[in-house]
Amino acid sequence: MSTNLNLSCVMVIFGGTGDLTHRKLIPALYNLKYEGILPDNFAVISVGRREKTTETYRNEIYESVKSFSRFKMDDEKWKELSERIYYHRQDFSDDDGYIRLNDFLNELDKKYNTNGNRVYYLAVAPESFETIVGKLHKHCMADNSNSWRRVVIEKPFGRDLKSAQFLNQKINEAFAEKDIYRIDHYLGKEMLQNIMVIRFANAFFEPIWNNRFIDNIQISSSEMVGVENRGGYYEKAGALRDMVQNHMLQLLTLTAMEPPVNLETESIRDEKVKVLRSLQVLTPELVKKNVVRGQYGPGKIEGRGVPGYREEERVSPDSKTETFIALKTYVENFRWSGVPFYIRTGKRMPAKSTEIVIQFKPLPEILYFKEYGIMEPNLLVIKVQPQEGIFLQFNAKRPGTSNIIVPVQMDFCQNCHAGSNSPEAYERLLYDVMRGDSTLFTRWDEVEHSWRFVDNIAQVWNDENTEISKYESGKWGPKEADELLARDNRKWWNIGEVSFKNI
Repeated sequence: MSTNLNLSCVMVIFGGTGDLTHRKLIPALYNLKYEGILPDNFAVISVGRREKTTETYRNEIYESVKSFSRFKMDDEKWKELSERIYYHRQDFSDDDGYIRLNDFLNELDKKYNTNGNRVYYLAVAPESFETIVGKLHKHCMADNSNSWRRVVIEKPFGRDLKSAQFLNQKINEAFAEKDIYRIDHYLGKEMLQNIMVIRFANAFFEPIWNNRFIDNIQISSSEMVGVENRGGYYEKAGALRDMVQNHMLQLLTLTAMEPPVNLETESIRDEKVKVLRSLQVLTPELVKKNVVRGQYGPGKIEGRGVPGYREEERVSPDSKTETFIALKTYVENFRWSGVPFYIRTGKRMPAKSTEIVIQFKPLPEILYFKEYGIMEPNLLVIKVQPQEGIFLQFNAKRPGTSNIIVPVQMDFCQNCHAGSNSPEAYERLLYDVMRGDSTLFTRWDEVEHSWRFVDNIAQVWNDENTEISKYESGKWGPKEADELLARDNRKWWNIGEVSFKNI
C-alpha cells in the first residue's frame, strides 16, 4: 500500500449519485485500492441532491462495484475503502451547504491526515460547472496556499468557443491552470498512451511517419448504441461537439505530433497544440465539400430492430442534429503536407470500435508484380478499443506453384488473451490527478484551438441551413461518406471487423 503523502487527499465528487460515479469513478477507486495504489491517507465525499444516509449510499455503490469493477469483489478491501466513503446532501447553489461541506472536509483532514489536499471532481451536467466552481471560490475552498486543491471537469467544456472562453475565465478565478484537469477519458486508454511509444521507440516506424511514405490516415470511432437516454443532451451537442471537438481531435494530435523535446507534461502538450494550430482552416466552401453529416434512421443492430434518431426520447421529430460525421482535413506543416486526414464517427454503426489506420503509399507499378496480382496497400492499424493492439498488413507470395501476391496480417492484441485485464481509463486518470500529472488532460489552448476548428463547421451548417443525410441503423453511415473518399480514389477501411482478410 502506498504511503506517499503527496497522494494523500480527500476526493469530493459532485454528482455522487449519478451514472458516471456509479459506473466509472467508484469502481475505478476500488480497482486502485485492489492493486494497492490508493494512499493510506485518503477519503471520498460524494455530494448529491438526494436524501439518503452514508450507510445507504455505501450499500448502493457496493452493488455498482460488483457490477462494473474489473476485479472480483474482495470484501476486506471493500470494507477498508467503503469506510472512507461518505455521502453529503446539498444543492449545488446552496451557500450553507458549502459551509457544512467545508467543515466536514476539515474534520476528515484531521481524521485521515490528508493535509488539506483535495480533488474536486465535477461529475455533473455542464450547466453546473460555473456554479460549483464559483461557490468553491467564494468559500475559500479552492485556496491552495498550504496544500493542493485540484478540480476535474468532465466534457463538454463549453458548447462553442465563446462559452468555453467564458467558462475558462470563471474557473481561472478559482483555480490556476496547473490545477485544472479537463478530462477526456479517451486519453486514459492504454493504446492512446502507447502511440508515442510505437512511433518513437521503433526505428522502422518514425523514419517513415511522414508524407514521403504515408498516403492517408483514417481515424474512426463507431458505436452500436444510439443516444439511449441522452436525447436531451445530444440535441444540443451532436456528433460534432460530442466526439470531434475532443476525442477525435485528440487522436489526431497524438498521431500527427512531432517528437517532444522530452517526456515532461508541457513538452507533450506543446506538440499537440502545434498540430491543432496547423489544421487546415475549413472555409465555407471546404465545409460543404469535405464534411459529411448524417443521422441514423430505423434499422437493425445484431438482428434487432431499432428506432431512428427522431423516434428517440427527448428528440425533436424534425431534428437536424447529426449522429454521424465524416470529414477530410490536412495538417499543414512540413511533415504532413499533402496527406489527407479522414475522420469518421457515428452511432448505430455495425460495430463498436476505435481505430487509427495509417495507409502507406503504393509502390511503383512494375510489370513483374502485375503478373503476381493486385497488391493491397500496406496498413498499420492502432486499435484503441474494444481490442487494444496493433495490426500490420503487408504483401507476400501465396505458398504454392502459382505466382500470386496476397495480403498478410500480423495482429497483436494485448487484451485478447486469457488473464489480460488492462486498467480502465478512469483508474489511470484519477491516479494522475492525485499525483499531479496532467499529461493526459487537455490544456486550455488545446480546448481553444479545437473549438475554433469545430466552430467553423457548425457556423456553416447554421448559416446555410444544410440538409442532413440519412443512413440506416446498422450501416457504415450515409453514402456521401463513401463518396468523400471515392473522389480521391480511396475507400474507408471499415473498422471493428474481426479481420481484414477479405479486403
